[in-house]
Amino acid sequence: MAKVLVLYYSSYGHVETLAHEIAAGATVAGASVDVKRVPELVPEEVAKASGYKLDQIAPVAKIEDLPNYDAIVVGTGTRFGRISSQMASFLDQAGGLWVRGALHGKVGGAFSSSATQHGGQELTLLAIITNLFHMGMTVVGLDYGFAGQSKVDEITGGAPYGATTVAGPDGKREVSESELAGARYQGRRIAEVAAKLHG
Repeated sequence: MAKVLVLYYSSYGHVETLAHEIAAGATVAGASVDVKRVPELVPEEVAKASGYKLDQIAPVAKIEDLPNYDAIVVGTGTRFGRISSQMASFLDQAGGLWVRGALHGKVGGAFSSSATQHGGQELTLLAIITNLFHMGMTVVGLDYGFAGQSKVDEITGGAPYGATTVAGPDGKREVSESELAGARYQGRRIAEVAAKLHG
């Protein structure tokens, strides 16, 4: 049984929602799955004033947790076409794992959210994937076996590089059924690959 970690940062809950759907997909594939988040860097009063979702149930991850998994799926909202500072700070602390090669051969994946359809989701996914490659991981994206990412009849996230959602400029758009399905599909595929490589 593959052990999968879904590691995320979410300000408003959209990436959190995708994280739990990825976990659901991995579970269906027979994996043992943990969902954890990275620490918040914004002071609590600022987070409250900004409307951040502060009731997230996932425990906070520690760098030393990462080698315990066969697969790690990393998700964060887009910040001007890049990774959020919260996720970047967490990954920057993984230098010791990099030096030891502690994540070599593990499976990785990426997922994201942005305010608009052209808000930099793919750049964020590629930035996450770059980190995973540097750690020696084998990356699994959201392949075109998931036809939902090709939809043109509705606003939808999703890219070959990973599952995504469009939150809307005010952050109030809910994750769509197609986007949820894409996250589950990617979670399942990552768990399947991890099971083949580590089974």
